[in-house]
Amino acid sequence: MRQWKLHLLVLATTFLIFPVLGLAARTLVPSVLTIDLYNGLLFLCLVPSTVQSSIAFTSIARGHVSAAIVSASLSNILGVVLTPLLVVLLMQTSGAPRVDGTAIRDIVLQLLLPFAMGQLLRPLIADWLAQHTLLTKAVDRGSILLVVYTAFSIGMTAHIWSSVDPWQLVAVAVVSTVLLALVLAITVATGRLARLDRGDAIVLLFCGSKKSLASGLPMALVLFPATGVGLIMLPLMIFHQIQLMVCSAIASRLSRGGEPEGTSSPRAVRA
Repeated sequence: MRQWKLHLLVLATTFLIFPVLGLAARTLVPSVLTIDLYNGLLFLCLVPSTVQSSIAFTSIARGHVSAAIVSASLSNILGVVLTPLLVVLLMQTSGAPRVDGTAIRDIVLQLLLPFAMGQLLRPLIADWLAQHTLLTKAVDRGSILLVVYTAFSIGMTAHIWSSVDPWQLVAVAVVSTVLLALVLAITVATGRLARLDRGDAIVLLFCGSKKSLASGLPMALVLFPATGVGLIMLPLMIFHQIQLMVCSAIASRLSRGGEPEGTSSPRAVRA
């Protein structure tokens, strides 16, 4: 927690840089994106960072894993409040987002309460969990799999695959790729300007560039009418797959000793 500069940079990327880029993408309507797909793209820019993949990629790349855990957790905790607030301030959809006491309660119950319970129970069950790693891996990965399955199931029941033609899917994929590339470039440049060491620069690179499907789906189900959730979630589902593939390749490269281009070396930081 004392690495406040790093955590502020991650949060600024997640909740400031991403929304600015999302608002700038409004110029792509209607030539590239429909208004519904743009709203989905803007929503993905407002959700918090991932936890699991951010930490995993940081570990693979030999970055500061403990800092990644704190940054990713802070992003998700603050996202419970910041994402609904940003949705109200920035999004204009045909079905107005529902942000009231009930919506906040539902988001807290689905996202914040399980996190708090896990932290409170950890001293009591940590040893038992350490002895049953197969079970914890199954629950951990299984829960993520269920979130992805639910997101795609919502899309199927809403018939979004028939309402969106192949060229629109390609457009969303291309825009998502460009968005990810811009954020990755910004995080690398920010790491250099802030003179972060290699481990912290990797944390900023991965925690700052991710968007959480696991957090985005419950929020979308609470904030938006059921009939519009499918299209709202489509850009986030596509972006989620792209970020996993791209960041996996980057983490693999960094694990072999490469540095994020433009980051400061420890010697330069000491100087």
